[in-house]
Amino acid sequence: SSWLAMQQNGERDADTCAYNDFALIRLPAGAAVNPTVPFWGGPTGLGTSTSALDRVYSYGNSSLRLGIELLKPKRGASLGTTGGGWSHQVYTLTPGIPGDSGSGFLDQQGRAFGTLSTLAVLPLPASNGVGDLAKELAYAKANGFGGVDLVPGTEPFNPNRLL
Repeated sequence: SSWLAMQQNGERDADTCAYNDFALIRLPAGAAVNPTVPFWGGPTGLGTSTSALDRVYSYGNSSLRLGIELLKPKRGASLGTTGGGWSHQVYTLTPGIPGDSGSGFLDQQGRAFGTLSTLAVLPLPASNGVGDLAKELAYAKANGFGGVDLVPGTEPFNPNRLL
């Protein structure tokens, strides 16, 4: 948990404390996993930022979606970066909801740029705060998690799939 690491290290930067919301799990060596984002494919690599109106893609699997497949893939737009580069505000056709937290977000080229962190009420109702993955990974590496890296998906990214 980035929060625990920040507390242990006495982190004082306000933006880091407010927006670095990242958790890791340890997998056994040789564990078979597939990092491909359902529906969209990818990630193709690590994205570094988004600009206002850039297209974004995600997939939510919250139980609150009641298993309705049509509500799981999400396409939307970035509203830009905030919090000293630690967060991206995004709007998607269906916003990320409780249970979707931690979902990956892809940019227009299929690069992973963030992880779902918050659902906003104000000032941008139904927008989501997406933690900047590049900054979160760099922070983790700098604070004792040196083996953490993005693993590309095994399926090609396809932003043209119909919902």
